[in-house]
Amino acid sequence: MTVNVAVLPETTPLIDEAIRSAGATQVALSDARALIWTGSNQSGFPDQLPETLEWVQLKSAGVQPWITSGTVDLSRRWTSAVGAYSEDVAEHALALLLGSLRQLTVHARAKTWLKSETWNTVRSLRGRTVAIIGAGSIGRAVIPALSTLGASVIAVNRSGRPVEGASRTVAADGLESALLDADDAILAGSSTEDTHRLIGAEQLRALGSHSDGRTPGVLINVARGDLLDTDALIEALRSGTIAGAGLDVFDPEPLEDGNPLWDLDTVLLTPHIANPKHSMEQSFARLVAENLRRFTADEELQALIDLDRGY
Repeated sequence: MTVNVAVLPETTPLIDEAIRSAGATQVALSDARALIWTGSNQSGFPDQLPETLEWVQLKSAGVQPWITSGTVDLSRRWTSAVGAYSEDVAEHALALLLGSLRQLTVHARAKTWLKSETWNTVRSLRGRTVAIIGAGSIGRAVIPALSTLGASVIAVNRSGRPVEGASRTVAADGLESALLDADDAILAGSSTEDTHRLIGAEQLRALGSHSDGRTPGVLINVARGDLLDTDALIEALRSGTIAGAGLDVFDPEPLEDGNPLWDLDTVLLTPHIANPKHSMEQSFARLVAENLRRFTADEELQALIDLDRGY
């Protein structure tokens, strides 16, 4: 039996094709069993959903605002886009890490030859240990690239369940020990009440503290801005506690004009573009097609939102 699907606030040719490929029919919301929400946030989301609606597919991977607002409820199934964009975001995390280790911001802003000042502090990724904090779909996607370039990985996740490709996996309560053992760290986890400002002054000191004489590492954030205490990061960068940072997400966002991060040569900033728009649309359409197929076949949907976990 064909599934009636509504698309709001607007559809695209890629979404239209995904619906056709799944054998579904696009209809008005009042007649739909499923809703594909193509907006990037809650702006314009319907105040009330029909009781006959069984499933809502969101375009966002991060859904904490949807949960906090009470929009996501238990009366129907809700799915996020977790996993759909992982490869692109992992690629960006690697770019920020390499750029930070190679001090590309310092050299790109320079007006004179800096070899004598920076040659001794530029670092190779090869031989380094990288802690991936929140080793979910993005973290797992970046591990093969890190391994190929000669780095080893310590994975940090909620359960401590082993992550393929990591030399070691630790549970969340082992975060500080992972940071002490790592050269650098990538934040790739979900934004929840438990992860709010997960990285603060204490954790940054752990990342920068190496008894064997290793130089302080760099921190990369491609997850959510609120996982990181921005004031603590600025102080750690100014004091040299850590050597640098690569940031694609911020708290608050957008990063306000005049914020000290703009002027720090040790910081590589990008304006939340880890997921390029064109490939994002393609990835979301693939997820829509697969979840529509699963919904029609009464199979478990991908990226089901769990209110207890907060994502």
